[in-house]
Formats: sequence, structure tokens, C-alpha cells
Amino acid sequence: MKKWIFLVSLIILIAAQALNPAIAAGQSSAAYPETAIIGITDTLHGTPVYDPYRWLEDGSDSSVIEWTRAQNAYTREILDAIPGRDRLQARIEKALKKRWMSTPKVEGSRLFLMRQSEIQNQPVLYMRDGIEGIEIALVDPNKLSKHGIASLDWYFPSHDGKLLAYGVSWSGDENSTLYILDTDNLTHLDDTIPRTGAASVMWLPDNSSFYYTRYPAKGEVPDGEEVYHRRIFYHKLGDNPRSDREVFGGTLDMQDWTDVHLSESGRYLVAYVFKGWSKTDLYLDDLSTDEGFVPLAKGENAYFDGLFLGEDFYVRTNHNAPNYRILKADFGGKDVSEWNVIVPEDHKRTLQSFSIAADRIALTYLEDVSSRLMIMDPATGDISEVHLPGIGNVGSVRGDIHGSDVFFAYTSFMSPRTIFRYDVVTNILDRFDGVEADVDPSLFTTELAHYDSKDGTRISMFIVHRKDLTLDGDNPTMLTGYGGFNHSQTPYFSSTRMMWLNAGGVFALPHLRGGGEYGEKWHQDGMLSNKQHTFDDFMAAAEYLIDHGYTNSDRLAIWGGSNGGLLVGAAMTQRPDLFRVVICGNPLLDMIRYHMFLIAKLWIPEYGSSDDPQGFEWLYGYSPYHHVIDGVNYPATMILTSDSDSRVDPLHARKMIARLQAANASSHPQLLRFEFEAGHGAGTPTWKRAERYTDIYSFIAEQLHMQLVEQ
Repeated sequence: MKKWIFLVSLIILIAAQALNPAIAAGQSSAAYPETAIIGITDTLHGTPVYDPYRWLEDGSDSSVIEWTRAQNAYTREILDAIPGRDRLQARIEKALKKRWMSTPKVEGSRLFLMRQSEIQNQPVLYMRDGIEGIEIALVDPNKLSKHGIASLDWYFPSHDGKLLAYGVSWSGDENSTLYILDTDNLTHLDDTIPRTGAASVMWLPDNSSFYYTRYPAKGEVPDGEEVYHRRIFYHKLGDNPRSDREVFGGTLDMQDWTDVHLSESGRYLVAYVFKGWSKTDLYLDDLSTDEGFVPLAKGENAYFDGLFLGEDFYVRTNHNAPNYRILKADFGGKDVSEWNVIVPEDHKRTLQSFSIAADRIALTYLEDVSSRLMIMDPATGDISEVHLPGIGNVGSVRGDIHGSDVFFAYTSFMSPRTIFRYDVVTNILDRFDGVEADVDPSLFTTELAHYDSKDGTRISMFIVHRKDLTLDGDNPTMLTGYGGFNHSQTPYFSSTRMMWLNAGGVFALPHLRGGGEYGEKWHQDGMLSNKQHTFDDFMAAAEYLIDHGYTNSDRLAIWGGSNGGLLVGAAMTQRPDLFRVVICGNPLLDMIRYHMFLIAKLWIPEYGSSDDPQGFEWLYGYSPYHHVIDGVNYPATMILTSDSDSRVDPLHARKMIARLQAANASSHPQLLRFEFEAGHGAGTPTWKRAERYTDIYSFIAEQLHMQLVEQ
């Protein structure tokens, strides 16, 4: 697209820009950057769909790049002029420069864990020989980039811990390259495999080779489809990866996502085929025979994930159990309905995950959206509970199969990440490591409130604030949410949020339908034709906060990212009167064309597709981009996106902000923050996170007339 686009638009837009309310109100000395309107109308299933900014979809076009830089310059003019911004950034940088560590992974006698110090942009992978061993740095991505834009995405040690497969990507694009490290002498092998984003790697017992997943290189599949077709390959150390044998996935639909599991003996290979967040197929290959892969669980409308204990394969599933249970897979051909039940469904709690240590199963449940950790002996059925510090979240539970240790991370709204070690035999719980924070939990209150959504469904919501806060209906309030992909919104600590709370702000986190807080039915009640329930639940949360004296619509900010960006985009277009500020990060907003870009076809099982008449009806009913109306008073809005986002295309942010700038009748600014050398969020260096949070919090504080730092 040529630069004449801008010249064509000048005559049309100059009068509109002169009358732009944001300019008249003195938000900036300059108008919004000119944006050409080149209308395209598609007729889908008999319905005309108008798209005025189709040309902004092509992020490689020079005119789009020029327009994006102009938008960034405008945004910087607004944000950099906010009083006290420098002091706020210094405060945020200090808050973010905290230690961080991962949950240890045990292989053989060795522990592998990641740490990030106060001065590092990225975590470093370390190894210990035994619990008390000296830590040795194995992979330090900070040494790869002085700007901190190289990141360690994943790692898989061999069973004895002597070899390590790991993935590194740049600029947050998550398109990992696989490397092999000899952990005894800290030297790299020649084996290097690209296109291994979010890889699944399983080592053979003798360390000679491994199974792994990767995406096709350009030329292996039709143009534009190399982001799909993820398959399982076999690699023998020393061989050219280009000659690696494909063992599974070539006949699957291109959107199917494969993972690989291997029993420790190397006999049983299980292929996991992810078909969306509600459906999984499992295939088994007994490598001691020549039979090849046979279906283990296929065609069931259920989710499966599994772990090996010896030669037994235990599976967590919602098959005939909306709150999930654990079955032992039958390798003899029995139907899933005939598999042995190891852990029955709990009708009061949702089973979120499980791990194995020695001969025990560690079970993580959600009850009232707070974690419960149980240890079960599958031989006897006996269950004991690990007593946690309080209302919080247990994550990354990892067991030592050959020992008795279970490691897990714990966090809450008032407690930063702490790593615990639990002995399943002695029942002793020890603090392994953690982060200290200057927080006095006694000064704050966390309430689990309940309210009715539009259709009468009861929704829960965490509300956090200082105990001495007067609920006079005029408190600055931040409401966030997600509501999708079976993802649960549990308590978590944020050092920047503590700054908000200490300044008298209220934080609210509702548990919207579409998430996994209350099992698979809760998830399905917020997907496909039911997606509007998610938005209704969120808007009802805002009304609850207003009706119960926490805030009012002039002091309410909403914030969401990715699917949560869709959430706040839908909320602001359906109820623009309800909110004062919208922070919309890396969002999906054009739901008619979303599935045509990057990896978005993977999300059709969650949202539907406009290619289907019924799916079109659902999506067109709420697609935020198509529901921006000229002359409406929209809240102050900042849409954030990144050039290396490999999940959600930045086109959504570009098109939406152009539409809002043209349509908005209020004096509230509509800003695009486009970040270069950054992705969807993973791998973002500390310094970039500090700049991003500074822009977000300064924008919110300015719009809500709130002082986050002392003058």
C-alpha cells in the first residue's frame, strides 16, 4: 500500500480532525495522526460487513509502519507530559527489581531451577547436584543480548540430568531454537533445531536420542501455514535434524497441536493431540512391537492430560466428570469409560493438576478459587492434605519420581512467590526458597464476594483493598478478568499492584464463565455461542462494585490482555458509560477476521469462525471492532501491542484504535502503544516491563485523578 493513501485521506479527514473532541479538550497540541479510510464491504452469509481500515492489517507495509510510528509519537506526547511520571517510573523499576525463582525439576540426583536476580532482565537456568548442592549456571540468556531480549523458553533434562535440551527465542516471538548442553562439562553439542516453539521433548533412557515436537520450516508446507502442522519427530544425537524421522502427526488436521510422553523405560510412547480447550485425543505406540500408533482415547468430547508412573499412564480428564478425575489408561484396548478410576471426581472442588512423587500422587484442587493440595496413595486410596499458608494459589507442582519430594510454588495477593518442598513419606513441609516483600498483610483485606450476572448465574469475585479504606463510592478501582480457554483466575502477587493498593486503590478479580474455576461446565458456559456470558459477568462485576460503594463509573478502570483484551474491548463497546479507563493489551478485536492471521485458527474451537454461518452470528454479535459507533462517548483507552507477537496479530490494535479515534465523541484520549522487539508477553525483559507498567499506571492515575507517588 503506497503513501498516497494518506494524501487521499487528507481532504476527507481534515475537517473531522479539527473537530476532534480530544483535541478541543487540550489533550495534545496536535491532532491524532491522519488515518485513511478505504472502506471494504464483505458480504458474509447474506450480511454486509463494512471494514474501513482493512489496509492497516499489513504490518509490513511502509505506510502502515509510518502510521504506527506516528501513533507512537502521539502517544508519547500524551504520556510523557503526565506530571510525576519520572518518579512513578523509578518506583515501578524498584518494585520490579525483585528476585524470582522457578519450581525445581528433579532428574536423577540433580535439581534444575531458574532464578532471576534484581539486576537481571531474564531468568538464568541453574543446576544443583542434590538438595544442598552448589548451584551452577547452565544457560544465561542475559549474556546473549545486552538489551535483554533473548529468553529461555523451556528446558528438558535427560533422566540422569547429564544432558539438557532447551529453547531460546528473541524479542518475545516464542519461536524457539533447540540446543543441547552437556551439563557435566558445560559444552554444547552440535545439534541445533529451529522451529521448536513451546516444544515437548522426551529423552530415551540411554541419552542417545529424544522425541520432540516442532513446526515445519518454510517450504515444507504451503505459504503461511508453517505456524501450524506441529508434529512429533525423532532425533538421534549427531544426526542432521533435517533428516529427523517424523513419527506422528502428518495425517492430522493442520490445527491439531501435538505433545509427546514417553515412559521412563522407553517402551511406551503416547502422542497427545490437542483439539481445543475441551477436546483431546491420545494415541499409544508400544515401541517393543511393530504395531505403531493405535488410538488410546479418540473422538471423545473431553480433555486429557497424563503422566507415567512406571509403565502405568495416569490421566486427568473431564470425561464424564466436569470437575475432573484421574483414570489409569488401559493399554489393552478398553474404552475410556472402562478405565480404572484412581481419583474420583470431587463435586465440590475442581481438580486443576496432578504430579507424581515416589508412588504418591499430588493433587491440586480449587475450592472457592483457592488452592488445596492433597497427597494420595493410589495403592490404598488414602489422602492427606498439605496445609498451605492461606487463601492463595499453588502452581508448578513437580514431584521426584524416584524420591519422596514434591516441590511447588505458592503465592497470594499479599504473598510473593514462595517455593515449598514437601516430603510425601514423612509429611514434612519446608520452605525451599522464596522472595521477601515489604508487605504487611494485616493492613489489607481480601473478600470473596458473590453477585448475580445478567441471566441470574452466581459469580464470585475477589476484592482487595486496605482495611482503613472508606467505601464511599469514590475509590479508584481496577477491575480485570480473563474468562476463557479454561484458564482459572486465582490469587497472585504483584509488586506494582501493591503500589496501587497502598495508594488507596481497590483491586477486583471476578471469575468469569469461560474460565476453569468451576470445572468444564463453567468453561463451556463462556465459549462459542455462550461467549456473551463472559462479557455479561464482567459488566455485572462493575455494577456490583458501583452498587456496593466501592467506586463509581468515573473512577473505574478495566484492564485485560489477550483474551482479556477481547473482554475489555467488548465491555467498553457494549457499556461505554460504565468505565472511565480501558487498558487493552495484545487483544483480539476484529472477531470476523481473527482466524485468518498467525496461529488464530487454533482458537476456533473456543470462539467459532465467521466462515460458518452460526459462528458468524455469534462473533458479529459482539466483535468489538464492528461495534464502535460514531458519536459515542468512549472511555480513555490505551491499546497495547507488539511487533513480535506470534499469537495475536497487532492488526487488531491498529484497526481498533483507528476506529475509536474517528468515532469517539468524548474528550478522553484514544492511544496506541506499539512496542518493538517485544511479543505477547513471554520473555519480556525487566526494563521493558518497567516502561510498559509506567505508561499504564501513569495513564490510569491521570485519568482517575489519583496520586500513586508523592509529589
